[in-house]
Amino acid sequence: MSTHEDAKGRARSSRSWRDVDLRAVAPFAALALLLIVGALVNPNFIGLTNLANVATRSAFIAIIAVGATFVISSGDLDLSVGSMVAFVASLMILFMNSGVIGDSGLMLACAVVMTLVIGGLCGLANGLITTVGRIEPFIATLGTMGIYRGLTTWLSQGGAITLKSPDLQALYRPAYFGSVLGIPFPILVILIVTAIAAFVLYRTRYGRHVVAVGSNRDVARYSGISVDKVRTIAFVIQGLCVAIAVLLYVPRLGSTSATTGILWELQAITAVVVGGTALKGGAGRVWGTICGAFILELVGNIMLLSNFISEYLIGTIQGSIIIIAMLVQRSLVRKT
Repeated sequence: MSTHEDAKGRARSSRSWRDVDLRAVAPFAALALLLIVGALVNPNFIGLTNLANVATRSAFIAIIAVGATFVISSGDLDLSVGSMVAFVASLMILFMNSGVIGDSGLMLACAVVMTLVIGGLCGLANGLITTVGRIEPFIATLGTMGIYRGLTTWLSQGGAITLKSPDLQALYRPAYFGSVLGIPFPILVILIVTAIAAFVLYRTRYGRHVVAVGSNRDVARYSGISVDKVRTIAFVIQGLCVAIAVLLYVPRLGSTSATTGILWELQAITAVVVGGTALKGGAGRVWGTICGAFILELVGNIMLLSNFISEYLIGTIQGSIIIIAMLVQRSLVRKT
């Protein structure tokens, strides 16, 4: 009897190992390997100060990529996020420069709310153009990318838009450079946003609908799921994540221009794919996305600390990473 139980135990153990999703584990294994490589390249790399700086700098892409996880999991794609950052940041700074509210604290609070609303509306516009307009998301967001970038250039008159009020600058600066219990504020924002997104995607009906729509829209529609509504909300979530990234970006530099956010859409999509989310939809891994964003920033940091590769090749490296990640995903799918 004991021999039979041992055999059953070994069978369960072997099944459990076979059931491990390698696509979910791979990003964290890659991150661990990258940390080891970085430590070998430069002993200062593994220091807490350097790693905290890396995580802080990754905040913009990480938060935007969280929203992209919802869009991509539902089977869509948003190429406008970089231009949206520039546009929303421009409107935020212009509002704060207007001086319509005398009290600095109240002005900043209104600017934060306005930024979130504008980000959500930009995402809603992308969603409605895609679903109601029946335009492929690649084309729809390619169009809005040009619109947001063009509006930013018009608002800035080809130059930069800078926050003028010293009081607002001093009041807003801690939003990026401040810390809570020694933890940089952007890192806390990443953790909070990711935790909320993970709960929504993994524990709510909407999250299950996102995965269902991304897996097979026809089956989801026949199951009673409002496919267009699910897709549109995913774009709104993307817009809100862009707005949150803007709230961290503006106090860092206090300025924005038509060149702000260029190629951020590539970095966000790369972070999502590296994190294990299938580009064709149907599977979303929010924590993997954050891992992917850290990997991208760590690669740049290692290039900066070493003399092996020029830091000017960071775009080339990131483009290579997304291709390699797609090849790895395909190979793991075949194995499973």
